Amino acid sequence: MTTLTSLLEEYDQIRQATMALAEPLSDEDCCVQSMPDASPAKWHLAHTSWFFETFVLEHFELNFKPYQPAFRVLFNSYYNGIGSQHPRPRRGLITRPGMAEVEDYRSNVDARMAALILIAAALPPARVAELVQLVTLGLQHEQQHQELLQTDILHLFSCNPMLPAYAAGAVPPLARVLALEWRQHAGGVVGIGHAGDGFCFDNELPRHRQFVEPFALASRLVTNGEYLAFIEAGAYRNPALWLSEGWDWLQAQQLEWPLYWRRIDGEWHEFTLHGLQPLDLQRAATHLSYFEADAHARWADARLPSEAEWESAVVGPPDAPALLHLFDTAWQWTSSSYAPYPGFRASAGAIGEYNGKFMVNQYVLRGASCATPVDHARASYRNFFPAGARWQFTGIRLARSL
Repeated sequence: MTTLTSLLEEYDQIRQATMALAEPLSDEDCCVQSMPDASPAKWHLAHTSWFFETFVLEHFELNFKPYQPAFRVLFNSYYNGIGSQHPRPRRGLITRPGMAEVEDYRSNVDARMAALILIAAALPPARVAELVQLVTLGLQHEQQHQELLQTDILHLFSCNPMLPAYAAGAVPPLARVLALEWRQHAGGVVGIGHAGDGFCFDNELPRHRQFVEPFALASRLVTNGEYLAFIEAGAYRNPALWLSEGWDWLQAQQLEWPLYWRRIDGEWHEFTLHGLQPLDLQRAATHLSYFEADAHARWADARLPSEAEWESAVVGPPDAPALLHLFDTAWQWTSSSYAPYPGFRASAGAIGEYNGKFMVNQYVLRGASCATPVDHARASYRNFFPAGARWQFTGIRLARSL
């Protein structure tokens, strides 16, 4: 059970972690938007504060007064129930407020949140429960933006001719990559969705039953070396491997390899958070679209798993052979369209826009990535992106039918 004291401690920890991620960045780094799907770091810092001010302070704070009324529009992401939003592709044009004022905004919201939580014990129990629920959602939301901040900075820096490194120091060493093995699962009726008392997003509910046929799941993710073999086999020029829409996408953008790969003087390199590095053939291939993941699976005489297969394999029998790279490397594409579970209902009001309205034209990813906060990952988590998205840490775990 979450106490108000532990809630405040968690709030402070997560909010400080976000600022630590922004510490290596200059003010100029924080203002620029490299593409419409990405957001400036400054916007992430402000929007996460906007969330607490709008959904918590406005409803609980006595004599509520916004820090800056204009921020209600500037830093609203997609909540139509709140009101207008500044157009997403133009977030990089918000040169004012500057970083100093955004940091002041965060400090102001943090002080008000701390004061609210400290006096919340005097509220009726139902209001305390509502407060805890909303603050917890806000913290989970902030952890999502911690990952987005890193992926957006990686894309931004990849566009800089100097190819700067975000992370200091050497690339962390890689454990020896084991041979790919196939973990067999009997299938049958399986329980899918969040179970227990811990936090989950609404799209992980309700828990329900699904039937899956017998299948096998790869013990680890596809490596750069394996994906390079796919490229060298001419896969990006072979329409037989691609979904029709994927082939059109490929031709329209004239793509030949993953997003951050570079060929320099005949040698392969990859742009990473540690800057430009020689391509490590043993590391998992990342920043791949659904189209690329699906085509590689077809080339490898395999397929992508459904999300029910993925989850049932991860939370299956305790004596099942271990699966590697579940939560520490890359999100893993599944073949499942992002749709509501049977009986799903979005929450009432603007907060209900968090997940439900995006359940169209997207695919589910499972697991977590190297940029996901460790305590944010869980087996029932349903991430989702359009089929052409590549700037996230997205990889491939293969499956086969038995």
